[in-house]
Amino acid sequence: MTRRLFGAGVGEAVLRADEYRLLRDLVSERLGIWFGPESRLSLERRLRDRLTVRGLSSYGDYYQLLKYSPLAHEEWEEAAELLTTHETYFFREDYQLRAFKNELLPMLAERGKQRRRLHVWSAGCSTGEEAYTIGMLILESGLFEGWEVRVYGSDLSKKCIAAARRGVYGSTSFRTTTPEAKRAWFVPQAKQDASGAELFGVSPAVRALCHFGQMNLLDEERTHLVGRCDVIFCRNVLIYFDAPSRKRVIDMFHERLVQGGVLLLGHAESLLNVSTAFELLHLKEDLVYRKPSVDTTQSSSGSQATLATTTGAGRSGQDT
Repeated sequence: MTRRLFGAGVGEAVLRADEYRLLRDLVSERLGIWFGPESRLSLERRLRDRLTVRGLSSYGDYYQLLKYSPLAHEEWEEAAELLTTHETYFFREDYQLRAFKNELLPMLAERGKQRRRLHVWSAGCSTGEEAYTIGMLILESGLFEGWEVRVYGSDLSKKCIAAARRGVYGSTSFRTTTPEAKRAWFVPQAKQDASGAELFGVSPAVRALCHFGQMNLLDEERTHLVGRCDVIFCRNVLIYFDAPSRKRVIDMFHERLVQGGVLLLGHAESLLNVSTAFELLHLKEDLVYRKPSVDTTQSSSGSQATLATTTGAGRSGQDT
């Protein structure tokens, strides 16, 4: 069957303006994802097959199913798969990962040497590459031997979490992985992917640190299961949220972080007009956000990092 690029086919439902507003607002309320005025065709195209599967004749009927049907929970899981973006790979945004390894991890090791616990949350981890990358950098640092170390990865997509738990990846996940890192942290698999390319599994040492679970970041009960975190990565996730949902998530991150805990966002994201509850921490290669401590004095770890109290200050415009 030929896949259409634009518009509905003959006899297929068209997403009317009033239906679009209803679905757009419902998706925003439930998932936090915002579709702007220009995204009507995109939403129609993404959800079209669900009407066929459910035997519905209009997007208004689909709205009623999501809003009121006993099948709504099941259908939301299917809709979430179609409405979210899953692009990721290992060692993405390497400048930020260098800052994490070379500056933040020594700070955290110094600060936590009495407690000897390090918990990191990769929020919106997609198929797991980011969470596993964090685990690799922690092990590579050698600073946390004998500590309780946990990297928790969460995503809205149940299919992505299943892939993360498998921990087996093809070539597209390694586009910025060095041969040295690939040899150190991955194990060749006997099986191949559909195109015949070699697959690699994450090493047992890294897998032992990483745990995954499906989670909607707007679900307060679920987010509390993560516990208190020393670091939260939420990169290139909030750009898809509307302003109220973005604020809810940032407030939740602030509550989940320990005092002095650090929040890392994507290079195009900031807390400008979102929150004034964080300090802006200037690192050599990045700007990150820190939940203020009772004592905001810098540790003696030798880092060049400096602090600025932020009123929603923006991030640098670094790109990779």
